Amino acid sequence: MNEATREASSCLRPGAAAGTRSGPEAGEAERSQAREAEAAAKASRDGMASVITEPSSCDTFVALPPATTGSRIIFGKNSDRPSDEVQEIVYFPAASHGPGEKVECTYIEIEQAPETYAVVLSRPSWLWGAEMGANEHGVCIGNEAVWGKEEVCDDEALLGMDLVRLGLERANTAEKAVGVIVDLLDKYGQGGNCMESHMAFTYHNSFLIADRKEAWILETSGKYWAAEKVEEGVRNISNQLSITTKIEREHPDIRNYAISKGWWDGKKEFDFAATYSYVNTARMTTTRGRYCEGYKLLKKHEGTITAETMMAILRDKDSGINMEGGFMTTGSMVSILPQETSLPCIHFFTGTPDPDRSVFKPFIFVPNITQLLKTSSPVFGPEDPVKKQPRFQTKPDRRHELYRKHESAALVMESSKEKGDMILERIRKLEKEKIKEMEHILQNRSLDADQAVNLFSNCTDDEIQAYA
Repeated sequence: MNEATREASSCLRPGAAAGTRSGPEAGEAERSQAREAEAAAKASRDGMASVITEPSSCDTFVALPPATTGSRIIFGKNSDRPSDEVQEIVYFPAASHGPGEKVECTYIEIEQAPETYAVVLSRPSWLWGAEMGANEHGVCIGNEAVWGKEEVCDDEALLGMDLVRLGLERANTAEKAVGVIVDLLDKYGQGGNCMESHMAFTYHNSFLIADRKEAWILETSGKYWAAEKVEEGVRNISNQLSITTKIEREHPDIRNYAISKGWWDGKKEFDFAATYSYVNTARMTTTRGRYCEGYKLLKKHEGTITAETMMAILRDKDSGINMEGGFMTTGSMVSILPQETSLPCIHFFTGTPDPDRSVFKPFIFVPNITQLLKTSSPVFGPEDPVKKQPRFQTKPDRRHELYRKHESAALVMESSKEKGDMILERIRKLEKEKIKEMEHILQNRSLDADQAVNLFSNCTDDEIQAYA
């Protein structure tokens, strides 16, 4: 990349993606300059004209004591995806697997683990992995699309979303999930189209992983990676590398590779984000962009953050956190992870676009949970266009029952303010009632496992009724 490209890109916030609200004219000019410079550089490298699409993706947050109330860790994520993509909420029970057994991920087959933990996932309905989710041990993971100096691999391998699910199925702590993901990354690599389309959308991945005790940020660039441990306060990730000099674990060749590419001189302090991307790390929390806006929202509420605070952050449209446009927020998740292990972790999912028009519905891991039928999309088996070569030649209707009802209600909200306000009032009331019930469980240690079996499904039924 030439100097003009590097200078422009150092000021470009990858979080200021298509679908977010526009910044000041000067900021837009700066972004435009960076896009043009990057396009020119790529055209020069490839010897052909190339269209550069500005990054669009997600935001993931974590707050730990003393930033939260009640000795709890609060996790949250908005999944920002193509606006016509359906996100489903699915549950898979714990299972044992025989020697030599394989598991078919989105594009490739890999060795299965002897044991897999129960998981609840929010995922684009066409793929195997997940955008975000939790397991029975209170581990939560969300991933982000990131780009940098290392070329993105288009070859089909494990998607970052596959790694989210694999980390949840195979690790009972956040730190172990880091190990699972980097081991799989080393063995199988990451790559492949991340969108249900014949047009390729590929990226590297970053992950925010949390449990009852701590959180980890894991960021990748091809096969290289760095991990940062978070034990208190607030942290967020968006569409950019954000680990700087605080690195607890790293790929053994991460520094030598940077030296070989001329990205680092081997003398000054090693800064992962500055070395492997074009981010100006000195300005990360002060420049406009979703990473910065998310950080400011966390800092604004630091010391009093609750699950409801996190839901409000995910609903914030002025910051661009709740995205609108061709890429929009298609699913959201908030989790309460009590540090006291005798208390249950509670995970809230929407399963529908735009959290401002959706209900965060609670899920608690207990024995004998039934399948979440009304948030599960139709299954097409071997005839699914994702499975057939060439892939993505057609796109089936993947809408689940809740998605259809929500879609109809959204049209009513847009066409009639009076009717729309009534629907919003009903779903807000439902959500507040469920949050109150969950708080009662935590405060009074009064979990009824028999009732929790159908907790999420019953709340989904109530939401569908509220849209009627």
